[in-house]
Amino acid sequence: MFKQADYVIIGVSDMARSVNFYHNILGLPLKFETKEWSEFDTGKTIIALHPAAKGAKPVTGSESILPGSCSIGFVTSDIESSFRQLQSKGVSFVQPPVSREGEGIKLAVFLDPDGLALSISQALEPTEKTESSPISA
Repeated sequence: MFKQADYVIIGVSDMARSVNFYHNILGLPLKFETKEWSEFDTGKTIIALHPAAKGAKPVTGSESILPGSCSIGFVTSDIESSFRQLQSKGVSFVQPPVSREGEGIKLAVFLDPDGLALSISQALEPTEKTESSPISA
């Protein structure tokens, strides 16, 4: 059903401190760093850092990323089929498959038994990317 793990997002309380740790201490090659999002080049699976929500409760999606938590994304060739298969196994989705403008993917989000957000994504065909992208003047 899945091809590979696509990315891991780690919620952090201090972006600069965390980038220093993953880049300078662990030696991961830094792709880019911003206050809101940083990524490391780790081959086929991206490791990304995202600020943790301040005073957040248990993880329920990207708005509630806590320090020390992560979100794992899996790639599938047929997101609708994977969505139905997982639903049939009792998986609850917090976001059904939706096209993500500008990202070139269709993404669905579900939770593990502890509330960790996991996602499945499928690359959009070029015509799908065009259809979901805003028209530029």
